[in-house]
Amino acid sequence: MNETIIIEILKGIGRFFINPLFYIALISAVFLGYRRVKRERRFFHIRILDGWSELKNMLLMGFVLSLIISLFSVVIGLTISLELLVAVFLISFIGLIVFMYHLLSPIILMTLAFFVIVWMDWQNWSYSIWGFDLAARNVVDGLVITVPVLAGLLLMAEGILIRRNGAKFASPIVETTKRGLNGIGYYSKQLWLLPLVTIIPGDGIQSFAPYWPQFTIGAEQFSIIVFPFVIGFQQMVRQKLPIYVYPKMGESIILTGELVLIVGLLAYFMPVLGAAALVLGAISRTVIGIYYSHLEDRNSYAVIRSDKGVMIAGVLPNSPAQKMGLVAGEIIKRVNGQHVLTEDELYKALQINAAHCRLEVLDHSGELRLTQHVVHREDNHTIGLLIVK
Repeated sequence: MNETIIIEILKGIGRFFINPLFYIALISAVFLGYRRVKRERRFFHIRILDGWSELKNMLLMGFVLSLIISLFSVVIGLTISLELLVAVFLISFIGLIVFMYHLLSPIILMTLAFFVIVWMDWQNWSYSIWGFDLAARNVVDGLVITVPVLAGLLLMAEGILIRRNGAKFASPIVETTKRGLNGIGYYSKQLWLLPLVTIIPGDGIQSFAPYWPQFTIGAEQFSIIVFPFVIGFQQMVRQKLPIYVYPKMGESIILTGELVLIVGLLAYFMPVLGAAALVLGAISRTVIGIYYSHLEDRNSYAVIRSDKGVMIAGVLPNSPAQKMGLVAGEIIKRVNGQHVLTEDELYKALQINAAHCRLEVLDHSGELRLTQHVVHREDNHTIGLLIVK
């Protein structure tokens, strides 16, 4: 029995690569990188990260989380209907195609998919789509318990990913303030792919794919699908730097996911709590997004031209500037003893003593600190700084 299940899991993993959603997500991630690089070159004439960064981030960052969620789901025996996965596929497809990544928050995605199935059940609809035989399900008996539990787990994963990676891919955008100055907003738009092992009860999938792996426990038949759940995130920040906003936002989302998970587990005793967990979770996630969006209007910028010195909008990876510990939002006050206010003054001052460059920098707390590094003469104009002009 155990060997059979392991073999079928391996087959299910192999068939993960025939899911069109996987390839749509790949194309979307590549396109995200292309648009970001094009935008950065328009504003700063150089890109910060290479165009493949979004793709690598999507494929790698969620892998461990997907293993944990898959293991948890299998251990507690979560089963998902084929109808729900089809609904998730369709909503994810729409979100990716129209670039509405708010739809790809797991709680929004799973809530919409759940109520699509509720509507099918209410209308007593049965039909076929792309070879799948979709029938109305009694959601109270199954999905009303499993969907909020899975949604809670995925929402916690979203919060962890935002907390860890939201600021890393925040791309600077030059905007014009009401006073006509250049302010910097930071836009983070990302995708994460979580391939989850899902167990489908019954033999419904056999009507579409007779070759699909199945195993039997008692009198029940089950199919295994490794489904590509795509998590999307997009958010702009202006008044605070990304390193201070996204971790807090991620923590709020993790807390919401924990609440959804707990209430979803309680739905085992009172099924109506499952639907309530999804609705309240979706509302809470939407409120979190709206709250942080309203904080970031164009009335105030954390990164804007300063009369105290040269404001840093961004730092290139592996550059002399990064090795000196410079980060976005800091102000370079003096270079080699020379007070600087513009980019030209900065690079002229660098040439005074390139072999032993000394910088006086105002950090995010307004405290003055000293940093120094060897900057070769040929690197004077490639120190790796993006400057607010």
